[in-house]
Amino acid sequence: MDPVRHFKISICVLLLLLTVGTCGYMTLEGWSLLDALYMTVITLGTVGFREVHDLSHVGKVFTMMLIFFGVGVIGYIVGSLAQIMFEGQFQRIIGRKKVEKAIAALDGHYIICGFGRIGSLICKEFSAKPLPFVVVEKDIEMIAQMEQDGHGYLFLPGDATIDDVLLRAGIKKAKGLISVVTSDTENVYITLTARGLNPDLFILARAGEEGSEIKLKRAGANKVVSPYLIGGSRMAQAILRPTVVDFIEIATGREHMELQMEEILIPPHSGFIGETLASSGFRKETGVIIVGVKKQTGKMVFNPESHTKIEAHDTLIVLGEPAAIQKLDQLVRCDSCAEELIKKHRKKDE
Repeated sequence: MDPVRHFKISICVLLLLLTVGTCGYMTLEGWSLLDALYMTVITLGTVGFREVHDLSHVGKVFTMMLIFFGVGVIGYIVGSLAQIMFEGQFQRIIGRKKVEKAIAALDGHYIICGFGRIGSLICKEFSAKPLPFVVVEKDIEMIAQMEQDGHGYLFLPGDATIDDVLLRAGIKKAKGLISVVTSDTENVYITLTARGLNPDLFILARAGEEGSEIKLKRAGANKVVSPYLIGGSRMAQAILRPTVVDFIEIATGREHMELQMEEILIPPHSGFIGETLASSGFRKETGVIIVGVKKQTGKMVFNPESHTKIEAHDTLIVLGEPAAIQKLDQLVRCDSCAEELIKKHRKKDE
């Protein structure tokens, strides 16, 4: 058991003994509240003062029992306090308070439920991006692993199927929730709980068994992923289309930094809204390849032509060097850059 929990329990037992002792002396000896409380304190403290009043035979037996239990409880409290001090529990408690404060300050973050093999990989990718996230995990061994790894992930011990735990994780302000616990039943419960607490939340859930995908979508998941289905399909494609698979791994893997595939959202205030891909100058200025454009309606335009118009909330799927992608992202968000680039490339386009 946690030493801090040991200490809290022993303090509660001590308070219970104080109450029992005080009530016992008041009932058995007929003493006042102050005399009974004083006698109980000096008895539990074993300080050796004389009795407040002469004790009856029953009162003497009661006092001996009180001393017996009191010495045991106080010894237990001292032991728990020493364990807390020597094991650095004070630092752990202070550190936990800082983590909870950091979690409370999050906004537009992601909640990852489960820190297993899949959850840890998601955390690694989010941390590399970087994206703000908090992990919810109930397994004590997994929590200890997170503390020992030293990655600095924000985590919250608890069961993600409980409303209070998700509320403490900031679900009201979260952008999305990813449920990747090993049990499909728990994933369904987590999805139901999250959807009830935040109707606008994007929920991604893991499906392990066949047929779970339908249940998870009924529970409110926006997207369901089966690792086994994806893994099997990827292995088959590695045989059927090895070159295609190699290209996808290069474009999406972070170990290959010379070429990346990324998505860039067009903000509603962008100065490029209403322009075409040609007049915006995205390709010529950055050198990236625009593979596709996802419209706000969900329609996907593959290999868009140069006269494809840019609209608010469009998502550009681009392929290129990381520096070029970063430059494009900055251009999209820079209002002052839009007018100059549009004039420059509109003339060339004409």
